Amino acid sequence: MSINIEKEQKVICEKYGAEFFAAADKLKLGISKNVKEGVIPINGLRLYPEEGTSGWFIWAGEEFSEDPDFFVPLHIEHIDEWVPNIKKYLGLAPGWRFLIADDYEDVWFDKEILDDF
Repeated sequence: MSINIEKEQKVICEKYGAEFFAAADKLKLGISKNVKEGVIPINGLRLYPEEGTSGWFIWAGEEFSEDPDFFVPLHIEHIDEWVPNIKKYLGLAPGWRFLIADDYEDVWFDKEILDDF
C-alpha cells in the first residue's frame, strides 16, 4: 500500500471517528461484478478479516444478492482496475460501511453486521 493511500485512509477514519485498520494489498475482498460496469451507488461493508481476506465486501446498486456467486474474490492490489475511488475507504475497521455515488458520501458504523458474524 502506498504511503499516500494510507494517509488518505487515515483522513477518512479521522473524519468519521473510526479506528484505522489497514487492509494490505495482498489480501482479498469480495466484489460484485456490476461494480466494474459503473453501476451506482457503490456500497462497502467490512466484517472481521479471516484467512487471507480483508473482510471487505463491495457491491454496486441498492441491494446485494444472496446468490453465492454474487461476490467474486479480488486482491486489493487490483481494485484500481475496477473502482479506484473506493481505496480511501478500505482503512475503516470491521463494522464500518460506506455508500458513495457521484458527489454523495455516507460512512457509518453498523454494529449489527458484526453481531451476525
